[in-house]
Amino acid sequence: MQQEYQPASIESAAQQWWQDHNTFRALEDSDKEKYYCLAMFPYPSGQLHMGHVRNYTIGDVISRYQRMQGKNVLQPMGWDAFGLPAENAAIKNKVPPAKWTYQNIDYMRGQLQRLGLGYDWDRELATCTPQYYRWEQWLFTRLFKKGLVYKKTAAVNWCPVDETVLANEQVIDGCCWRCDTQVEKREIPQWFMKITDYAEQLLEDLDQLDGWPEQVKTMQANWIGRSEGVEIKFGLDDSDDTLDVYTTRPDTLMGVSYLAVAAEHPLALQAAESNAELHAFVEECRKMETSEEAMETAEKKGVDTGVKAIHPITGDSVPVWAANFVLMGYGTGAVMSVPAHDQRDYEFAQKYNLPINQVIEPVGKAKCDLSKAAFTEKGRLINSGQFDGLTSAESFDAIADVLVTNKQGEKQVNYRLRDWGISRQRYWGTPIPIINCPDCGAVPVPEADLPVTLPEDVIVDGSGSPIKSMPEFYECACPECGADAIRETDTFDTFFESSWYYARFTCPDNEKAMLDERADHWLPVDQYIGGIEHAVLHLLYARFFHKLMRDEGLVSGDEPFKNLLTQGMVLKDGVKMSKSKGNTVDPQALIDQYGADTARLFTMFAAPPDQSLEWSDKAVEGSHRFLNRLWRAVQDHVEQGEVVELDIDSLSDELKDLRRHTYQTVTKVSDDIGRRHTFNTAIAAVMELMNAQAKLKDNSPQARAVVQELLEKTVLMLSPITPHICHKLWQVLGHNDAIVTATWPEIDESALVQDKIELMVQVNGKLRSKISVAADLAKDAIETMALADESVQKFTDGKEVRKVIVVPGRLVNIVVAG
Repeated sequence: MQQEYQPASIESAAQQWWQDHNTFRALEDSDKEKYYCLAMFPYPSGQLHMGHVRNYTIGDVISRYQRMQGKNVLQPMGWDAFGLPAENAAIKNKVPPAKWTYQNIDYMRGQLQRLGLGYDWDRELATCTPQYYRWEQWLFTRLFKKGLVYKKTAAVNWCPVDETVLANEQVIDGCCWRCDTQVEKREIPQWFMKITDYAEQLLEDLDQLDGWPEQVKTMQANWIGRSEGVEIKFGLDDSDDTLDVYTTRPDTLMGVSYLAVAAEHPLALQAAESNAELHAFVEECRKMETSEEAMETAEKKGVDTGVKAIHPITGDSVPVWAANFVLMGYGTGAVMSVPAHDQRDYEFAQKYNLPINQVIEPVGKAKCDLSKAAFTEKGRLINSGQFDGLTSAESFDAIADVLVTNKQGEKQVNYRLRDWGISRQRYWGTPIPIINCPDCGAVPVPEADLPVTLPEDVIVDGSGSPIKSMPEFYECACPECGADAIRETDTFDTFFESSWYYARFTCPDNEKAMLDERADHWLPVDQYIGGIEHAVLHLLYARFFHKLMRDEGLVSGDEPFKNLLTQGMVLKDGVKMSKSKGNTVDPQALIDQYGADTARLFTMFAAPPDQSLEWSDKAVEGSHRFLNRLWRAVQDHVEQGEVVELDIDSLSDELKDLRRHTYQTVTKVSDDIGRRHTFNTAIAAVMELMNAQAKLKDNSPQARAVVQELLEKTVLMLSPITPHICHKLWQVLGHNDAIVTATWPEIDESALVQDKIELMVQVNGKLRSKISVAADLAKDAIETMALADESVQKFTDGKEVRKVIVVPGRLVNIVVAG
């Protein structure tokens, strides 16, 4: 055994062994329980960051542990390779995005391999290859024929820097999620997917996800936003038309003092033709961001349209205002406003001096002071005519029944979720497989002509998508009538690619189908790992895509991910690591200096996986010192020669205690890694065991047998976390097989049985001695031994013993007078 711990040579040798033996190649095996572990794949930005190291080490620890449980493990890796960063970087470097992306993939693949991550590289995929994206084009054409995708002109979020549309989910605090630029609103033709058709399923199936954090399920439920309410028809003066509004609070209907419509609502647009103030307001609103959050935080503004609505029950005249807090894309684009019982309506009414009519009074101890704020709680109806005295709950059905009887309304279930806008106006993405014919309209590209391949040898200059000025790409014939037609030049939102990659990993070599029977073998993913920031964006889309594929007969089961672990961020000086803040740590430099095992050990030990990890140079050095200590402990042990067979019956109490400590540690580490995923506490337990071994002074043959067992269990327990050093130490400890093929240590229950236990002895609450007693010794015998102890008698001689309290397994407290 080499004297010094040299991670570079040790890690290189271990990785070469894994490669030579195809250790991590996953083949379908019906005789073994399958386990599919997947960490969210990276964007190939050029080099790994510490967040990657943490994320992928977590997945690798879980995968290796499950392999040691005898399961058939699939752990693949690929690249989320399309998108704006590649295009922007290519513009900066004056190279084609494809070249830049593939170079980055090659480099980052090497970095992942240096970390010793146990991936099945035969299944590697990149979303920017035609072999991958042809199948999402194929699925899109099928969904088009089923009516689940459509195109319409819509108000959208537009990023002026990235020059593309953003989904509402991609707008954070009014800014682009990628470049942090203030978002604008534009109206352009867009392709949409009918995710709203699956809203109820997406909500209900959250109940299946027992292995997901409650926080993530709550975020998704809130985003879907199911509500039960009533759609109410308000008549319009001098018109046969109605203005339809949806409300979840029909109990407040009698308090309506105005209606509010979106600035782009047809009623507002028509009124604006003869109203200069309203026309200017409509133009101002056209530039606003379209997300609901932006509307909530923006200053509330409005203009009276001059149109009067008719209250469906009282017949009273109600003014209609155009307001910037109403979105045309949500509900009907019109809302009823009850200032007394909605804070937003209250503030708007105060600003424009509109009536505030109270129709709900509090019940019980609640208070209502409309001079200060709206009363938004539910209660009992007042000033509501025939409905007076009803509770809010009772009035829901009563008012709805009247409206339904008079054909002025109906009960409805609505959702906050909007259809997914998937068109992007940039180049580096999957071409949308549609041909626009002047006679036939939008026609899907025939299956035989797929994939629609994106030209890769293209220099992007930032002046828009180059394929929009490439006739050789967009000029084509209509597949239905043969007329000259134009191929769609928009590309898919990159979330389209990342919504189904987990399924393609099960059969990436299939050139004739999107998925095959191997998908049902491996799916669902047993453990999915990624950041909490993907709780709505990626995870919701992936769940939607899985249901689409299920309904196409491509997969079975309702959900793609059985268990979800959301890892915390990596911080430095309390701030998230990022290039813009200049506080990053280069993982490659860390590996070069200390080795991959140190990087892995530090990231697993520094914090629980679901919490933020604070970077610490000292903690990194401490992790490296521990591995050196482990190396020396094994070295010192093997240098003493052969080990005799363990004779349990002949062990001293000290050796029995050490052996018990070994199996107590195995028990804890098994639970910490296998169930709780608290790798930090597992590592801490192993460190405590190594401290106990270091204190052993016995060098007898049986002591060396106990230490051999301890070191073997230690190396086995650490092997998922630090696989390289454990690969070597397992061999040094005398094993001919590789540790990666070994099974997780079993518990020797007999070792956990205690013949003797140590009890603290207190006198009047102060520790005075310790006694060793048989584990099953009777209480009165324990009392006698404690009182007879010489150290105890120094504090009890000549004093009255009033009471002796025995706390089983822990202590004896002797209470004396004086």
